[in-house]
Amino acid sequence: MSGMASIHNNSSQEEYIPHYLQKEDPFASKLSREADIIAGFYLTIIGILSTLGNGYVIFMSSKRKKKLRPAEIMTVNLAVCDLGISVVGKPFSIISFFSHRWMFGWIGCRWYGWAGFFFGCGSLITMTAVSLDRYLKICHLSYGTWLKRHHAFICLAIIWAYATFWATVPFAGVGSYAPEPFGTSCTLDWWLAQASVAGQAFVLSILFFCLLFPTAVIVFSYIKIILKVKSSTKEVAHYDTRIQNSHILEMKLTKVAMLICAGFLIAWIPYAVVSVWSAFGRPDSVPIQFSVIPTLLAKSAAMYNPIIYQVIDCKFACCRPGGLKAKSSSKKSRTYTISAHGDSTAMNETQLE
Repeated sequence: MSGMASIHNNSSQEEYIPHYLQKEDPFASKLSREADIIAGFYLTIIGILSTLGNGYVIFMSSKRKKKLRPAEIMTVNLAVCDLGISVVGKPFSIISFFSHRWMFGWIGCRWYGWAGFFFGCGSLITMTAVSLDRYLKICHLSYGTWLKRHHAFICLAIIWAYATFWATVPFAGVGSYAPEPFGTSCTLDWWLAQASVAGQAFVLSILFFCLLFPTAVIVFSYIKIILKVKSSTKEVAHYDTRIQNSHILEMKLTKVAMLICAGFLIAWIPYAVVSVWSAFGRPDSVPIQFSVIPTLLAKSAAMYNPIIYQVIDCKFACCRPGGLKAKSSSKKSRTYTISAHGDSTAMNETQLE
């Protein structure tokens, strides 16, 4: 029976024809012209806001580039990734939505798919590195004493190499980039999982190393941060007003951590679910009109990342030309991590960035 099932499975995989090969024109829009126009305007707004927001972050950071600390360097890298998505990728999809078809052929499709995956993966891995940095600084205070700028640049090299590797793997023959079911955008060829075991292995590898594992690290890091903040503030809540003021700052940290996690999950998890369903579910079981919504939602991540990282989290001083000045008597200092050691009531101040 198992042999028969295996034969049937192989037969079904051999017979499967992906959506982009079922019709003569895989790049014709499957949406109504009105829907394409709405999507085009949506992406135009997202692209403008993302370009302005991330461009502002990079510009302000460049004015004090020699004073940037390691975590700030990582945050700038996130802005570079998001700006790359906005400048390199979004014009292709905006033009195509307004034109009611993909306008750039197979070469443009593969380039768009590569660029989107490259910058998207770089953005996610950068967020992972930032979350680890914050976890170590808040939960393991000695970490901040040895971390130097050159460590951050080594980390950047690893991030870009990681993103380059996974974005380029499809060109080695184990995967591909293909048009989305709605026709006016391109992505990884998730539908290879319907065609062969090798395709399934490729899709599973991408999902684990470029989504599930980084997400697990981010969630773990911010959960530990939140737990640390709560335990520390409870230990010192009965002390003087200055420490109570620091409690407010710790709550800001907690809110930022929750926003970062929620923003990432809201943007990418729906797209990941639809992609996995397309890869391993019944062929063509995801309605075309439904598949476009998670795609557009994921493209919005580049817009609100600078809001989370630079406006809310860094509104005290991160991007101000004068830099950060941490003073124990100032209520405007960035963030405190409170540590109570035995009978000591001293408060160790450590900056998040």
